Amino acid sequence: MNTPFNRRRFCGLVGTASAFATAVNISSTENDNFKITKGRIRQSIMGWTFNPMPTRELAQLCKSIGLVAMEGVGAEHYPMIKELGFEISLVSSHGFARGPFNPANHDHVVEKLREGIDLAVKFGAKSVITFTGMREPGISDEQGAKNCIDAWKKILPYAEEKKITLCLEHLNSRDNTHPMKGHPAYFGDDVDFCVDLINRVSSPQFKLLFDIYHVQIMNGDVIRRLRKYKDVIAHYTPQASPAAASWTTRKRSIIPRSCVPSLRPATPASSPRSSFPPGRIALPPSAMPPAFATFNPPPNT
Repeated sequence: MNTPFNRRRFCGLVGTASAFATAVNISSTENDNFKITKGRIRQSIMGWTFNPMPTRELAQLCKSIGLVAMEGVGAEHYPMIKELGFEISLVSSHGFARGPFNPANHDHVVEKLREGIDLAVKFGAKSVITFTGMREPGISDEQGAKNCIDAWKKILPYAEEKKITLCLEHLNSRDNTHPMKGHPAYFGDDVDFCVDLINRVSSPQFKLLFDIYHVQIMNGDVIRRLRKYKDVIAHYTPQASPAAASWTTRKRSIIPRSCVPSLRPATPASSPRSSFPPGRIALPPSAMPPAFATFNPPPNT
């Protein structure tokens, strides 16, 4: 019988991850024997947040402790990651600044998404990220929405053919203190509106990347929205508000997706899987669909 999905249950799971994040220090010798043992959650790591640590060194360490995937690194590292037996949990594409809001960017967006889809197919990934881009003078919100939908519909038949999910990331536009804590002028800054865009596109291969930090900053009421939008979410990223910090100590002013673990609920190998960036939370199937989640560092689950 599934455990009810409620705020206390959610906070308990996150608290476990937080406590572990405090305990694990990848540079510490006292944790050399740490190993994920239960294996009920498929966990990924956000590579770039550990710069300047060499990608191979990070991947080998993560593999040794039981993680199963990596993202947020250049495609030149994909062969090495696959050689280690890792998966690629999310493939990059056109970036958040130059998006389909402006039709002048459509050729670029479609080209980069196609490249991402091809990379995903080549390396066995399931998802490619996409963004709306920034608001620009002279383009109304409704026209911008239409522009975004038109661009995505140009590439989605290819994504559907290849069975690759495009994940639309919602970002906050309020925090201007750091380029990775907020994105002023970002068009897709309202998660409810992003879901509306997804419904208007109406493709099984077009889903939402749900970043808890950005949703809390812009919309709040996170648990209710997790419940409400579970059927359109393909990727979860948990970060603490208000400073995009570690769930536990908040000592970092920013904890880009990779200092919080990403979880994926256990599913049969035959089930369709969509990728998550850092932060997929393992909750009962009644609460969330199968997907990757990226917490970094991971809890022992």
